[in-house]
Amino acid sequence: MNPTNSRYGYGAASGSRALFDEGLRKHMLRVYNYMGIGLVLTGIVALIVGTTPALYVPIFQTPLKWVVMLAPIAFVLFFSFRIQSMSASAAQTMFWAFCAVMGLSLASIFLVFTGTSIARTFFIAATMFGATSLYGYTTKRDLSNIGSFLMMGLFGVIIAGVVNIFLASSALQFAISIIGIVVFVGLTAWDTQNIKEQYAENYDQESSQKLAVFGALSLYLNFVNIFQLLLNFTGERE
Repeated sequence: MNPTNSRYGYGAASGSRALFDEGLRKHMLRVYNYMGIGLVLTGIVALIVGTTPALYVPIFQTPLKWVVMLAPIAFVLFFSFRIQSMSASAAQTMFWAFCAVMGLSLASIFLVFTGTSIARTFFIAATMFGATSLYGYTTKRDLSNIGSFLMMGLFGVIIAGVVNIFLASSALQFAISIIGIVVFVGLTAWDTQNIKEQYAENYDQESSQKLAVFGALSLYLNFVNIFQLLLNFTGERE
């Protein structure tokens, strides 16, 4: 083997790997930036609406509250079915709109829990999310095997939550919260690894942008659900 060729071949491979790693780092940073800005937007909308009687009374003391509560689900379904046909700019606009609507839905927590406990729960959720997402990004273990179990657990939590609307069982709600936290913490690691693995340097700019938006949506949903479920344990009621 020609040592010169070997040396240059290794250098080319190393350079290509370095470029890929740099592109991946920028992609993940874009995902987290979108998610972070989305959470800030959600928090601002929730705080303004939840602390302004002229806004929350017409929403949460009328049947309009059901529209506000169900609207985020409609957005997620629309996103899931239309993301491939959307332009990157349209996907980003839809994501910001979804975050604002989620803020409307979450405004009710300011009517139930103290501001101090909401802030405390947010930081607990952020710590759990950050640690789990970091694990999903750095682990060499293939997490795809647990994905199907997590999705089954997610559907189970959703179905149990719907049933408990009619039963209003505190014991069932406790179980839903515990299982839900475990499921969404697991999904955070799984989704982070998926976002990392779906990245490819040969994606065009448009596809990479949409991939970042959809990845941000997945992580955003995991965080919001972890936060809401934790609030059932750590939240102090008004």
